[in-house]
Amino acid sequence: MAVPKKKTSKSRRDMRRAHAALVPVFGGECQTCGEKKRPHHVCPVCGHYNKRPVLKDSRVSE
Repeated sequence: MAVPKKKTSKSRRDMRRAHAALVPVFGGECQTCGEKKRPHHVCPVCGHYNKRPVLKDSRVSE
C-alpha cells in the first residue's frame, strides 16, 4: 500500500485546491423587468422568457 514519505504542507495542499473554489453564477438581467436572472431560464420575478410572457405575473396581487 502506498504511504506518503513526508507530510504535505498546508501551503502545498491549499495550492492544489486553489482552482476548486465555487464561483457565483450570474447570467444577466431580464429584458423586461431588469432583475437578475440565470441564462436560458424564465425570469422568477416577472415570468418572461425572451420578452414573451410565459408564467403568470407573480408580483400582481388579485
